[in-house]
Amino acid sequence: MIQQGLRPIHSVRRLGILLGVLIGVVVGEQPSFAQTPVYDFFERTLESLRREADIPAMSAAIVQDGVLVWSRGFGRQDVEGNVAATPNTPYAIGALAQTLGSTLLLRKCVDQSYLEVTDRVVRWTPEYPDDTTRVGELLSHTAPDGTFRYSPLRMSALTGVIEECAHRKYPQLLAQELFELLGMTNSVPGQTLGTPTSDDVAMFDSARLARYADILRQVAIPYRLISGRPFRNTDVMPVRIDFAQGVVSTVIDLAQFDLGYDRGFLDPATRVTALSQASASGKTGLGWFVQAYNNEPVAWQFGVIEGAYSSLIVKVPNRRLTLILLANSDGLSAPFALEAGDVTTSIFARTFLRNFVP
Repeated sequence: MIQQGLRPIHSVRRLGILLGVLIGVVVGEQPSFAQTPVYDFFERTLESLRREADIPAMSAAIVQDGVLVWSRGFGRQDVEGNVAATPNTPYAIGALAQTLGSTLLLRKCVDQSYLEVTDRVVRWTPEYPDDTTRVGELLSHTAPDGTFRYSPLRMSALTGVIEECAHRKYPQLLAQELFELLGMTNSVPGQTLGTPTSDDVAMFDSARLARYADILRQVAIPYRLISGRPFRNTDVMPVRIDFAQGVVSTVIDLAQFDLGYDRGFLDPATRVTALSQASASGKTGLGWFVQAYNNEPVAWQFGVIEGAYSSLIVKVPNRRLTLILLANSDGLSAPFALEAGDVTTSIFARTFLRNFVP
């Protein structure tokens, strides 16, 4: 069981905060690389993989021991405009949003209220079409027959559950109870907020909507590959937010999320449960895929928007180590069939794990 692998963290590690070079580094700052050959090598390899996959832009970050130790932008977020990607480049993160939503639900509805993951969904949203499905089954992609079936669309039904238990609209909850609490200043709770509706105006004040619109104007341009060349995808339409889609974020902000996750955003017992095997298949926790690599528990999640964007987060809880990758094509996730539940099929994840979890 993954839960059994979540052991106390030792203060001295083989990567060891790399001879103290990283002491004092905070989110948004860059450590010195003079004494960090492992990061130099990983950075070169990542750039090579990006080029081989013909991904126009990719942003990356690594968190270790409660510190953002490394972040980089690769390639161009706007090829035609020759705009370089940075760690602060915003991207649509696709179904990676479900990890944010699951974390928020566990905090607001389980830790701070009386929802149980064993509750039937219809207890909270009576219109749900199956009166036997439980909240935890949606969080873990467990189908009605008890088998694993990856379906962010099915998980989207939890939007109504969290709104009912927390008595607020989901975009407001995400903005106020996750983004603002964790300092995710360049994240937007909805790709459509650049042209707000009357409902959006009722949820957010004008200053906040103006800030969201400014971030959305900076989102990396989406590209699709045609005959091995990236072409701007003008067919991608912004989607309204729900539990499993519609979020825009940056690797720096997702690093803030990861730091908060490990600093008590969830009750410790809830965190352990979320990162443990919660389905009969053993492939998922609550909002995360889970598996082992070299006898180390690994929790991870991905997103893919076909012909447009992709995202990946790989978390090694016992080592307090996390990789975050965002890209403006689907090449980071689509080729690897990650929906089957094995992160090692991704050359990007595998390269990270081989370098940092030998």
